[in-house]
Amino acid sequence: MSSIIQQAIRAKKASRLLAVLDSATKNDALHRMAGVLEHSSDVLLSLNREDVNDACEQPLASAALARMTLTPEKLQQMAVGLRAVAALEDPVGKTLLRSELDDGLELKKITSPFGVIAAIVEARPDAVTQLCALALKSGNALMIKAGAEIRRTTSAILAAFVKALESTAIPANVFTNVEGREATHELLALQDYVDLVVPRGSAELVRFVFANTRIPVIGHAEGVCHIYVESSANQEMAISLILDAKTQAPATCNAVETVLVDQAIAGEFLPTLFERLRSAGVKVRGCAATRAICGPDVELVDATEWHTEYGDLTLAMRIVPGIDTAIEHIEKFGSHHTDCIVTEDQQAASCFLRSVDSAGVFHNVSTRLADGYRYGFGAEVGIATGKLHARGPVGLEGLVTYKYVLSGSGQCVKEYVGPNARRFTHEAAESSVMA
Repeated sequence: MSSIIQQAIRAKKASRLLAVLDSATKNDALHRMAGVLEHSSDVLLSLNREDVNDACEQPLASAALARMTLTPEKLQQMAVGLRAVAALEDPVGKTLLRSELDDGLELKKITSPFGVIAAIVEARPDAVTQLCALALKSGNALMIKAGAEIRRTTSAILAAFVKALESTAIPANVFTNVEGREATHELLALQDYVDLVVPRGSAELVRFVFANTRIPVIGHAEGVCHIYVESSANQEMAISLILDAKTQAPATCNAVETVLVDQAIAGEFLPTLFERLRSAGVKVRGCAATRAICGPDVELVDATEWHTEYGDLTLAMRIVPGIDTAIEHIEKFGSHHTDCIVTEDQQAASCFLRSVDSAGVFHNVSTRLADGYRYGFGAEVGIATGKLHARGPVGLEGLVTYKYVLSGSGQCVKEYVGPNARRFTHEAAESSVMA
């Protein structure tokens, strides 16, 4: 039996114990984890610098280097995130439905943990803490396989958390650090032990995970986000939103990659937008019509390039005849992540919000607001662009499933069949918050 299978067996056992713990115990553990993160900051920052120094010698993109680098501020924010999750409502044991099927026969639909979550993480130490917090609060054990580029940082974070939990009722092996070159393949094959997989990394990683496991996956491969500037848009607002969505954190999956501009306002709007973008260090690539208005500094977009997540200060721009073409472009080239319309026309906004099939559809706000923390979820394991079972930023609610609990007093099917059968009443009853 391989060491990873043994780890998975221990994680499964831990998950069963964790599933029945009360909220106070889990919240106390999260506060202890936040405290140990702060107290271990010097060690964590030192080990992270070693990881970053090694990564600098590898062909790693600047965006990945930025994501993997810890700072005192980022570490403090990670601790804040742990405490924020502790403050959230416990998602386990909530009664979603309660019905009296017959006198003395009650049916309840109750939330419950998945069991064991496997996370595959690239260059994201902050994701490690988010995943640990959300898994613990939702009653799930977590097996983490981190990329080699953050192996020291990940090991140190998990070791700190394990130490913080030693004097609590949280079971051992609730967090497992999975290591080894072939570990990813082995982990993805553990459908008998692992209940959910969460990839956090590049589009290539996410596609690899989807293609190589039979375990349910929460994730998205790409973040090709759009902003469509409709003809009635407040143009200064549109510029502000585009600058925020592109420059505030260009490496994130919710940064805007393509701006679509209504041809009715392109002539007056684009020159100003282009100059503001250029002043912010953004390289603009566009269609021929965009280049004709803004000049030769706009590089022409290749026909195959519209479905590109640049992940840096590069932005594609296209002039479109109207909202229908904008929606068609997003459907053809988008990634169903987050797309926005800037408009003062409520009818146009309503059409866009109904028609665009993305996890997040926005009106007059930056795409960068597509985030579990900003939504009030405390933190997120990632953003899902599929339609089953979770969509958009996935927080605590996306890490629980449900079970049907039927309670009675000896009822049998034979009572409900035949000419003298009892009838089901199916009367809805008041639902309690916790089971």
